[in-house]
Amino acid sequence: MVRFSYAHIPAYPLDESIRLIKVADELGFYAAYACDETWWKDMWLMFAAAARETRQIRLGPNVTHVILRDPAHIVQMLGTLDELSGGRAECVVSSGNQSLLPQHGVDVTGMKPLARVIEAHEVMRSLLDTGAVTHAGPFFTYPGLWTLSRPVQERLPIKLGAMGGPRSFRLAGEKFDGLHHALGYTRENFDYVMENLRAGAESAGRDWRELDLAAWVVWACAEDSAAAKETARIMVAFYLAAMPESQLQRHGISGSDLKPILDAFDAGDTQRALDLTAPELGEMLSIAGTPEECLAKLQRDILPTGINHIVAGVVDPHLVKVLADRTVPNGVDAATQLQLIHDRVMPGLAAIGAAPPA
Repeated sequence: MVRFSYAHIPAYPLDESIRLIKVADELGFYAAYACDETWWKDMWLMFAAAARETRQIRLGPNVTHVILRDPAHIVQMLGTLDELSGGRAECVVSSGNQSLLPQHGVDVTGMKPLARVIEAHEVMRSLLDTGAVTHAGPFFTYPGLWTLSRPVQERLPIKLGAMGGPRSFRLAGEKFDGLHHALGYTRENFDYVMENLRAGAESAGRDWRELDLAAWVVWACAEDSAAAKETARIMVAFYLAAMPESQLQRHGISGSDLKPILDAFDAGDTQRALDLTAPELGEMLSIAGTPEECLAKLQRDILPTGINHIVAGVVDPHLVKVLADRTVPNGVDAATQLQLIHDRVMPGLAAIGAAPPA
């Protein structure tokens, strides 16, 4: 069975954010995720409020990070959210959005982000599972730290957010409870991701089919296919800087292809950057169109590789207006898209299991 989750961007009035999470809960979405980034409203407080307004949907960061946040602090927040939600918290962790770090004055030169994530996972697992951690490493030191913020569920999952690979994909298979891979869309890309993840799992004697293997995608669906694709194209432009070169290459793109767009963003000319983002690029780097078109792309390019979880970063007219100051005629709001996913995408996924790729 393929899971389907909602990735919420906290750029709405908070009452509207909580309403959308409640809609996803009532429609049976597996989880609601949000990025733990300074650009948006605080996802931890938002999910704390949503926890008491929902019944079954799981809640947590996709992703939180171990450069701007201390891993022990993340565990404290996770344990609190898990208690508030009655055992529905989970965590996707990474080194964070590399384009955010310079805005915090963080110099990433020589930082070894993957090594930092590996050590943070060890710290978090100990503190979540036992309530205490004694650790001395190159990145983190805790001489007997303890916490009363304890999760309700027996094992709160920690999944790895990764984009470039291959070491991170192998690491997810070896040590984590799953992999959430953002901004991947081609069969070539996911074949590469899954090949490395399976190798990592097998080296550790684990069954990769038991892991949560998610594709985080920019998503826009509507009866008007052109409107949905234009909505997605605008959001795709904002994510281009986050895609590492190796991931771009797995989509047949190079960094030099994107340089005029990124230069326009760097110069503060958002409208020019959007104009330079070709419709073909937007369509390649999103799941967009009618619900049936979206389902067909999932079935053709993503799910045959063994991915068992779709995380839809739903884009709607509100986000387009907030981020780009543009209006897309016939754009569809997020709540309507969640209903379309429930009615016309989820049924097509219901019979798909996490079978080995053909």
